[in-house]
Amino acid sequence: MAKQRNGTIYIGVTSDLPARAYQHRNGLVEGFTKKYDCKLLVWYEAHDTIDGARYRELQLKKWRRQWKLREIEAMNPDWDDLFESLF
Repeated sequence: MAKQRNGTIYIGVTSDLPARAYQHRNGLVEGFTKKYDCKLLVWYEAHDTIDGARYRELQLKKWRRQWKLREIEAMNPDWDDLFESLF
């Protein structure tokens, strides 16, 4: 989730991406995304297991910001909100 292009970025894990993105977009989740107004789904990755997803989340959270930006732009160069594409 992101606030805007090159803005604040949030990385998290969920087993139901559409529902979780909806919660973030509508300010239903207390915490980082609500505080920093991260409402755009600009990148996501699917995993076969929750353990694999959590491992990847921990990896990404250790990455430098520039690496994260490059990862987002490889999938979504215009930083479009991908929420609608989930349906």
